[in-house]
Amino acid sequence: MSEREKLWEPTEEWIKYTVITRFIEHVNNKYNAGISDGKALYKWSVDNIPQFWEAVWDFSGIIASKKYDKVVEDLSVFPGTKWFPGARLNFAENLLRYKDDQKAFIFQGETKVSKSMTYEELNKQVARLARSLKEMGIKPGDRVVSYIPNLIETPMAMLATTSLGAIWASCGAELQSRAVIDRFEQIKPRVLFTVDGYFYRGNTFNTIPNAKEVVEAIPSIEKVIVVSYVSENKPDISNIPNAVHWEDFISKEMNPPLEFEQVPFDHPVYIMFSSGTTGKPKCMVQSGGGVLINHLKELLLSTDLKRSDIITYITAPSWMMWNWLISSLAVGATIFLYDGNPLYPAPDRMFELIEKYGITIFGVSATYIHYLMGQGLKPKEKFDLSSLREISQTASTLSPEGFKWCYEQIKKDLYFNSISGGTDINGCFAAALPILPVYSGELQGKALGMKVQAYDENGKPVKDQQAELVCEAPAPSMPIYFWGDDENMTKYKAAYFDFYKDLGLNVWRHGDWIVEHGDTGGITFWGRSDATLKPSGVRIGTSEIYNVVEQLPEIVDSLAIGLPDEKGDVKITLFVQLAPGFQLNDQLIDKIKTTLRNKTSPRHVPSRIIEVPEDGIPYTFSGKKVEIAVTKILRGMPVANRGALRNPNSLDFYEKLKSSL
Repeated sequence: MSEREKLWEPTEEWIKYTVITRFIEHVNNKYNAGISDGKALYKWSVDNIPQFWEAVWDFSGIIASKKYDKVVEDLSVFPGTKWFPGARLNFAENLLRYKDDQKAFIFQGETKVSKSMTYEELNKQVARLARSLKEMGIKPGDRVVSYIPNLIETPMAMLATTSLGAIWASCGAELQSRAVIDRFEQIKPRVLFTVDGYFYRGNTFNTIPNAKEVVEAIPSIEKVIVVSYVSENKPDISNIPNAVHWEDFISKEMNPPLEFEQVPFDHPVYIMFSSGTTGKPKCMVQSGGGVLINHLKELLLSTDLKRSDIITYITAPSWMMWNWLISSLAVGATIFLYDGNPLYPAPDRMFELIEKYGITIFGVSATYIHYLMGQGLKPKEKFDLSSLREISQTASTLSPEGFKWCYEQIKKDLYFNSISGGTDINGCFAAALPILPVYSGELQGKALGMKVQAYDENGKPVKDQQAELVCEAPAPSMPIYFWGDDENMTKYKAAYFDFYKDLGLNVWRHGDWIVEHGDTGGITFWGRSDATLKPSGVRIGTSEIYNVVEQLPEIVDSLAIGLPDEKGDVKITLFVQLAPGFQLNDQLIDKIKTTLRNKTSPRHVPSRIIEVPEDGIPYTFSGKKVEIAVTKILRGMPVANRGALRNPNSLDFYEKLKSSL
């Protein structure tokens, strides 16, 4: 099979009813653009950046009490561009534009709890919660945070907060208290929403002690609101300072008016955190208008989201895909929230729920798909997946075989929407367009309005070779600043703009290693560029190795790092987690090396292959492997913020190993 096999092509009927087709008609009518297809739309969007974002504003029906004076002040100011100056609006008002009896949320907490809420009920509950926050003095610019699972109460609290013009930040309940403190203590929140516990793999985890540690470590917290989730009765929260139960905090007035504080377009709405695996997490402040318009662009034009859809993503409030998913409210769709392990009580659990609830758009990570492949699952043979029309995939890189497996074993007629971006922009640099074909191993192209290129080390745009992902122009959802940065935006510029500065180039370098294909216009991701391997000076993306090794039935997971030898060259060390019943003997080692040599090159063959225990590959909460932390440990360097990992105990293996290497 060619690695870039065409797997799906939209029919004329499909194209006719996509949202993006209506958008192209809107653009052509207003700007006489003469756009005929998706590639032409992308070119117009980056050649005419102000007009493009103006078109998104108009087409998506953004609600504002005062319209903007202009779309953008000066695109050459990068970073620091001012978008839609003069506009006054409210983020929550745009997400709560629907007030009818359609379901806003369906919630499933593993096998334990299920419930739902209509848009009318959501508006009423948010109004009551906002009233209580306002009565305690929460005002625009105040920080309100949550340490809570993927419950309906989580977006309710976010909407109540942002309706007042306050700023929201969140961590999932799965984070350890130290990781939460490292994030929240920097931004000095006044209110914390938390929970009594959560379910995972059928077990109940009590999080009240963790919440107590967080509150005691952050003196700015004046009030703690505790949601009862795992307890049948109200849990004892007397040991948490300033704590009150959700039921006792929310206003007793059943129908208070829901008022929306009108703020500028660039007023902060979210503080997002970097993973924190290489130091204290960065606090990236994003504007309400910027996040809103970018999410609407991606949900409407890339995801093809409609009111009739039921959309879900396997995510948690620690990851920006939670923020992205919740913005689906602005389209009026139904959001299916799942909390817990998506593989419990069986690996095909999510397909059972797709059948039961009629889910139409299913969001997953590459790690999830690769796991299902390794289990030999064939969901299409067991479940009625007639409702499912789209799979959205992000996080780590998906192999070409992973693309093909979805079409062979889930559904043949499926829009596969592979996307990639970052927490930094709360959105995508590369994305799918539902009117273009899907090729295995490729994202369909660059995200609309994002002037993305692949740069070589000399800062020249290249195609058909591995290079750095850069963005040459501003976009509305880029951070407006880093919390605690100086007036010159020193930390901000160091994070994104210093890489090519010595070449006289002012571009955002994101840190992804990609190939832009000259024939299809698609993009293949090869991993983080700071984790790129350089044996004998040849750059290799780690995903090139993972995509081959993890197809072997003996291998569940893998991690590749580069370590210097006595001559100063880099040698690849490959860590593998084996499937049950297999041993890392000479025969398997030879099979791994031979397979890599035949399917990639001799440069990809590791000098050492080492077995790790179950759950021995470290991951961030967004599902990305953490090569850098392992590299640091094996080079004798400290690793900060282990609590930022989904499985921090995985690093213990490497600590014990380092003395023997």
